[in-house]
Amino acid sequence: MSRPDGLPDLFLDRSLGRIQVPRLLRDSGLRLVTLAEHYGIPSDEDVSDVDWLELAGTEGWAELMKDARIRGRAVEREAVQAFGVRCFCITRQDLTAAQMVERHLNHLDAIAAACQEPGPFIYAVQERRIERLDLNP
Repeated sequence: MSRPDGLPDLFLDRSLGRIQVPRLLRDSGLRLVTLAEHYGIPSDEDVSDVDWLELAGTEGWAELMKDARIRGRAVEREAVQAFGVRCFCITRQDLTAAQMVERHLNHLDAIAAACQEPGPFIYAVQERRIERLDLNP
């Protein structure tokens, strides 16, 4: 699979795991860094959401995660907004690594297109589409 034009490097938070999802995405030609790779193990377990959201926004990375509730927590939502983070979130908690990767890859063109707009935003990566979520639920 070729990387779509306009797709920034990706940042994966701990909710997507350290090994399977990153490996499968890299095998598909995507450039990414994981929270564990950037901060080191076991330090990655202690990094606050605000800190890695600031990092992703500052670096211009698109954030992949599995926790849509981040927009419901004031401190994290404010970090997304303050640092212009572009977030893409798997909203189902019961998917396997392969299923999560498949969702991202199936919508890679839409994700790249969304990334042409400046953040902040959070999109839900659903089975058939990506859907922009309200940052003020």
